[in-house]
Amino acid sequence: MLAAMPQPPSAASRDKPAIRDRGDACPGALRLHAAADGYLARVRIPGGLLTTAQASALGLAADRFGDGHLELTSRGNVQLRGLADGCGTGLAELLDGAGLLPAPGHERVRNVVASPLGGPRVVHRVRELDRLLCASIRATGLSGRFLFALDDGRGDVAALDPDVTVLGSGDRVLVRVGAAAGAVEVTADDAPRAALLAAEYFLDAADAAGTRAWRVAELPDGHAPDDGEFALRLAAAGIRADRLPEVAWPHAEPPRPGVHGDALCVLPPLGRLGSAQWRALTGAADAAGGGLRVTPWRSVVLPGAATRGHVDGHAALEAAGLVTGPGGPWQSVTACTGRPGCAKSLADVRADARAVTTEDHSAAALPVHWSGCARRCGHPRGTAWVDLVATPDGYELDGRPTPFADLAAALTAARTTTPPASQ
Repeated sequence: MLAAMPQPPSAASRDKPAIRDRGDACPGALRLHAAADGYLARVRIPGGLLTTAQASALGLAADRFGDGHLELTSRGNVQLRGLADGCGTGLAELLDGAGLLPAPGHERVRNVVASPLGGPRVVHRVRELDRLLCASIRATGLSGRFLFALDDGRGDVAALDPDVTVLGSGDRVLVRVGAAAGAVEVTADDAPRAALLAAEYFLDAADAAGTRAWRVAELPDGHAPDDGEFALRLAAAGIRADRLPEVAWPHAEPPRPGVHGDALCVLPPLGRLGSAQWRALTGAADAAGGGLRVTPWRSVVLPGAATRGHVDGHAALEAAGLVTGPGGPWQSVTACTGRPGCAKSLADVRADARAVTTEDHSAAALPVHWSGCARRCGHPRGTAWVDLVATPDGYELDGRPTPFADLAAALTAARTTTPPASQ
């Protein structure tokens, strides 16, 4: 059994029981979303795992069909923006040729995050879960928002409010549905199939509830999956599962920019890269021979890139405007798309963040998220955070109207102050 570890300071989830009166319109690589700056494609990258050839294809797609930029999302996926009308067929052909598209019915359900510093077992688990998902007709009923987390035991992606969590890197691992207090323990070999069966259990619960819930947290009272019932379902499928009624989950901070063993974590400010920056990343990954891992914290881990033979590549990444070391003003600063890309946004939050984010914050500083409206798209999960939201009259910082001229000082104070329990 995994050892108990302290829980993180956690922001309350904004998911609530809901009655959905429409289908899920979450964008994908085949279902493009009409945004204010053109069409948007969201390419699912299970576990954030990319080969250099796949990464090169994404950069080519951004230049050929989009605005020449790539955005990293809070699910470890990649978005292309500014796409022209009528580009869907060409984009799909390019992505399919790079192995980035499954069958059309499955491409939006491959929302899988994984510990970016995890070893071969985590990588294998990602590949196997993706294979099972793409082979399951039932899985096509999942929404584009349903999230799997494959955590190597440190507790980084387990803190992201996943719908199904697999935790551990040994011979036996834990599987949890939603935010249940308990979990089941299965063998590592059975974990991917158990994760898929957990998702199917959710779909059955959602059908019984009749509310068309997209996520486990949206299920009404009395319909939440039960770990005892889950264990019985696994047993019926031939998977031995030991029920643990109560589990203390570990927590680890996400990898910060810099060296982690033989890996290098690279941070693009605000999670947005031009294609030239993306090519610099791809080149560094190619030289290191380990591919790329896009993280749900809008950074990229390059396995093998921290070894002595690749140190010169760090300078090239820094010269491209990417952050390769700890500290600096962009650590833990995120923003939604804002204007002009989003018609609902009330401000150009990225430009405002660049204008205000000038101070160097310590590693202990709370993350801050700039939101162009009250929807707070892409806000941090699994941690307390400073909430900056644009309104018709300016910005509100943690619910308090704050003049723009005072934002820099107010943000610095808010990021170094313990937030209230309700945050």
